[in-house]
Amino acid sequence: MSIAAKIQEARIKHISISKESIVAELIDGRTISVPLAWSWRLSEATLKQRANWKIIGDGQGVHWPDIDEDISAEGMLSGCPAPRPQSLIDQTQKPRKKKAPAN
Repeated sequence: MSIAAKIQEARIKHISISKESIVAELIDGRTISVPLAWSWRLSEATLKQRANWKIIGDGQGVHWPDIDEDISAEGMLSGCPAPRPQSLIDQTQKPRKKKAPAN
């Protein structure tokens, strides 16, 4: 038995961001959601910066010009959070205190 199925690339029609999630409405009617924490840039952005987005690549993704962030429908579906650059991780870590020598 064979099943005929047309696989269609996921394309974004609209995006919204809540305090906890990035929600994409796809052109085929599906809605997908990922945690806001998956995008450290969006997590740290202001409401105004989050609201300024545009669809790119005929719906393949979304771009936020104010924070230079891109998210693709494919990345959301496959579960690919944005990695934070190591240089930023190093800047946010507190310096370790040295232990005083024991007498």
